[in-house]
Amino acid sequence: MYIIKKVFFLFFTAILLSSCGGARISKAATIQLKFLDEYIIPKDLEVDGHLVGGLSDLDFDGTYFYTISDIPKNPIIYKFLMTIDNNQINRIDFVKATRIQNQTDTTKNLIFDMEGINFNAQKNNYTVSSEGSIKNKKDPFVADIDTLGNVLSFYEIPHYFASSNDKGLRNNGVFEGLSRSTDGLGFWTATELPMISDGPNPRLFKTKSPIRFTYYNSTSRQPESQFAYTLGRIRKAPLLPFSMNGLSGILEVSQDQFLVIERAFSAGHKNRGNRILIYTANSKNTTNTLEIDALKSKTGKNIIFAEKKLVFDFNSVRKKLKKGFVDNIEGISWGPKLKNGNRSLLLISDNNFSAYSEQINQIILMEIIETSKNF
Repeated sequence: MYIIKKVFFLFFTAILLSSCGGARISKAATIQLKFLDEYIIPKDLEVDGHLVGGLSDLDFDGTYFYTISDIPKNPIIYKFLMTIDNNQINRIDFVKATRIQNQTDTTKNLIFDMEGINFNAQKNNYTVSSEGSIKNKKDPFVADIDTLGNVLSFYEIPHYFASSNDKGLRNNGVFEGLSRSTDGLGFWTATELPMISDGPNPRLFKTKSPIRFTYYNSTSRQPESQFAYTLGRIRKAPLLPFSMNGLSGILEVSQDQFLVIERAFSAGHKNRGNRILIYTANSKNTTNTLEIDALKSKTGKNIIFAEKKLVFDFNSVRKKLKKGFVDNIEGISWGPKLKNGNRSLLLISDNNFSAYSEQINQIILMEIIETSKNF
């Protein structure tokens, strides 16, 4: 028994130590990311009577930024300006808060757990995604919403994403990513966690944990294609019995090329329990999984997954952050061009309105450095 305990202790210690270091950045990736600056939104900031927080996803129309709160009882779209000078965020000015009308005859039975937002400049409306509530048999959805907060119409989602599918989506692991497509004709959603019929949740050791990216045509309002992407393992051993890793944001940067945020959390580390990694994903030669209800039985046989490469690990800049930690990053978008001509990238965190530990509404400014003409 003593030997078994000692072996287990050494094994756990090895995992703990190995999970704390920086992950290996790919030298073959088509881009590099460089950290520039951080801005923390004051925790007591109110806009039009709404306390700012719970911020999920981010979008930019060339002038204004848009983000959305994921509090189901009070879903809010925020519009704000950001001033960037000399690679620093000088100030952020919120100009409008729009409450989504979730208590109409059409919407009162839905759960508005909002995780994605795109602003459609030509139509002057928003496309948003909600996780619904799988445990309460409330379907996730994607909808268009006008600038007054009224729901205009819904998109058709694949049948296996319905809450009635017992082997389908995991609760709180649904449409976490939303990105307009570079073809200008539609958008992509991505699930946070694998469907039950697709594979297990990520663990400390390597698993085959595929999630799904689905392309929707904005005109037909139908899903047209899909590919699978595998999540990485949990890299930080939890000190309390909870850990997870899932997708929290996506951005299509060119045809078949995506930036993907993987957000892991390991309990017991207080405000340093998050591990945020950014990957590129290449979907060019992937299998179209739209008509495949379950991937688990086909994994490693007939499915070609997206090729992924690690391009940034936030552990590498922890000492540059004002509070020494990166928070719960849930949004990613283009930003304005920098003085050197490179594109900027913005990320935003969700403070969860947490009363148990310090969490912040954090905005991260990064520079995109292209290393390939294929980007």
